[in-house]
Amino acid sequence: MARQRILIIEDEEDVIELIKYNLEKEGYLVSGAASGEKGLSMVKDHNPNLILLDLMLPDLDGLEICRVLKRNEKTESIPIIMVTAKGEEADVVAGLELGADDFVAKPFSPRVLLARIKAVLRRSSAKPPGEKEKIDLGDIVIDPGRFEALANGRPVALTTTEFSLLHYLARRPGWVFSRNQIVNAVRGDDYPVTDRSVDVQIVGLRRKLGKAGSRIETVRGIGYRLKE
Repeated sequence: MARQRILIIEDEEDVIELIKYNLEKEGYLVSGAASGEKGLSMVKDHNPNLILLDLMLPDLDGLEICRVLKRNEKTESIPIIMVTAKGEEADVVAGLELGADDFVAKPFSPRVLLARIKAVLRRSSAKPPGEKEKIDLGDIVIDPGRFEALANGRPVALTTTEFSLLHYLARRPGWVFSRNQIVNAVRGDDYPVTDRSVDVQIVGLRRKLGKAGSRIETVRGIGYRLKE
């Protein structure tokens, strides 16, 4: 099995070396770029399986790099994990809406970063279920064809909006979605979906799902995800 390539775009050389050391111990092939321009050039040369992208760079910022990569059909499918400083929630939201897959805040534990990388690589290699395919997550089962949801084997009566929201999160378990992404994806005929109303819908959905509702995780300042 080919070793997976990871590209780190980060302006602090010591951070690159720390990440590189920990990832190479796990068998990854790791390259580093200390500027945005060099990082974009190395994407073409190295064809990485995943990019760790610092949002604060001296030339091109991370959001612009993310925008460039996600608009290019040759690089749009490469998973991106944003590396951010605390308090950059607005930038994280912007990155997610540009197509980034996850984020990790500095300072971070190498073990946490490694777990995030493995999870993103696993998700990116798995094809998401189709709009009408049944989704079985164990304690949550969703059948779009029948408009049916089960929580711990128990049928759950959901509104159209609640069902659409749950289905949207369940198609990509583990992925973080901003409120705006959810608004754009969920069209509620029974309820006007707005940025603020997403929180109200989540509260009701958790309550109806019972114990399984704890799997819907709030990512503070960002949005929501359905835990894997």
